[in-house]
Amino acid sequence: MKHQKIIVALDGNSSCGKSTYAKRIATELGYSYIDTGAMYRAVTLACLESGLFETTGSPPVQLVEDLLDGIEISLQFNPERQRTEIYLNGRMVEDQIRGMEVSGHVSYIAAISAVRRKMVEYQRRLGEGKAVVMDGRDIGTVVFPDAELKIFLTASLEVRAMRRYKEFIEKGMPADMEEVKQNLEKRDHIDSSREDSPLKQAEDAIVLDNSHITVDQQMEWFQDVYNRITARFDGGH
Repeated sequence: MKHQKIIVALDGNSSCGKSTYAKRIATELGYSYIDTGAMYRAVTLACLESGLFETTGSPPVQLVEDLLDGIEISLQFNPERQRTEIYLNGRMVEDQIRGMEVSGHVSYIAAISAVRRKMVEYQRRLGEGKAVVMDGRDIGTVVFPDAELKIFLTASLEVRAMRRYKEFIEKGMPADMEEVKQNLEKRDHIDSSREDSPLKQAEDAIVLDNSHITVDQQMEWFQDVYNRITARFDGGH
């Protein structure tokens, strides 16, 4: 039976496996995958490259807003690498945005209201036709509060730190376990306490703690939830 197209909103803390999980779900459903975190990372990279962080860890908001006017972000699927890649002003920056430098500054940039407004507007346009899996911090609460299926993914800080550390090592990037853990703690605090669109679980989101389960087990869980959710929209059949 062909199900009605829906929006799958996937929120959660840094390094809890949102992107990996969202990509698997999108592949399973034949949907588009949209990594909203990459958008904020791309803006952060633009700020770093413009020297806004050279003298301070939190440059004046006005300087970021001024820079924002000249920032264009787009997502393109690369069939050779089987991944969606993000472009900053026409330049592919998928690999540059994943390093520790961007990770250490992205929560500050993502907390700026003007940045969030521009990114949310773009994200909503991408989801107009539905059939998308979108992951981030505020997808189910702000970007798509009416999404048919909302998942809040969580995992312990220790597990998340180890995942991020291994990711850096596998990519050949220098990493220190304690530094990674501290970075995640800092981002958790900023993400959950910011005034504009803080990270929080939507009231109607379904929580999944994936600290000690595999991606395949997460997919089994998802399939059950998806079948139950879509049965409602398909008339209960």
